[in-house]
Amino acid sequence: MSLLEVKDLDVDFETHDGEVHAVTKLNFSIDAGDALAIVGESGSGKTQTMMAVMNLLAENGKARGKALFKGEDLMQMNVADLNKRRGKEIAMIFQDSMTSLNPYLKIEKQMVEVVMHHQGLNKSEARAHAIEMLRAVRIPDPERRIRQYPHEYSGGMRQRIMVAMGLLCQPDLLIADEPTTALDVTVQAQISQLMTELRAKSNTAIILITHDLGVVAGLCDRVLVMYAGQAVECGTVEQIFYQPKHPYTKGLLKSVPRLDQPGDTGLEAIAGNPPNLLSLPEGCRFRERCPKAHEACREAPPMQLDEQGHAWRCFLDQVDD
Repeated sequence: MSLLEVKDLDVDFETHDGEVHAVTKLNFSIDAGDALAIVGESGSGKTQTMMAVMNLLAENGKARGKALFKGEDLMQMNVADLNKRRGKEIAMIFQDSMTSLNPYLKIEKQMVEVVMHHQGLNKSEARAHAIEMLRAVRIPDPERRIRQYPHEYSGGMRQRIMVAMGLLCQPDLLIADEPTTALDVTVQAQISQLMTELRAKSNTAIILITHDLGVVAGLCDRVLVMYAGQAVECGTVEQIFYQPKHPYTKGLLKSVPRLDQPGDTGLEAIAGNPPNLLSLPEGCRFRERCPKAHEACREAPPMQLDEQGHAWRCFLDQVDD
């Protein structure tokens, strides 16, 4: 049985302009100890997928479908049962560490309260555990720095604290939403390496939400590519990077700088813009931007699956360069 299995997930938002269809009939799963990347352009539905699973959607949002965590549907749980799992069995690292941390509370209070609530430790035991986690994420002099406020840390250090807080209770599943956004490349590499090491030590499953394919290559086993609220391709890192079968995946890869190509090789942008989620086009949602589009694409394409478990939503069996 998978650790988390999401079935036929729909996420919609009621707005003044109409209903926004953020996620449509999404299916995926992840096993214990695995790492899955969910990638796509901004607005593709990556973050809202996991917010729906965690029951953290905005008030105007609604979700349908199933999110089976250890066989229990998170989307049918009441708040009390969800709170027993959030933070303890499932943790989430949010995109902006400065707004995710309470600016009025010292790091010590924000970390110690989590441990005391979920693990039943007394204050001194919880503080000692929090200091060890700060040391594990390579915060220097953690005994002193735990008494500081979030604004006294750099962006990279705050992101390390978010990783430490996410792993305080050794969760079975860690959801990381753009954990390296707005960080310089050196700190990005350090955060990715840190998550890889902690995953190996604790067997924690990781869902990485990102648009940075470079981060994906070094951390994840499998990749789910989303476009306009739909899954358009899913496979192993090797399949996605070296044998992409959907035109959108191919376009994403061509827009990323590569070390194995000459320095004067130009990057290729994907033409056009994503569709309006208020009024989605009929047929293939990528049709108007796709260089391979043909008459059949006016109908909704099927999700194809090969013998190696590589899936893609397209009428084409293979996309040529």
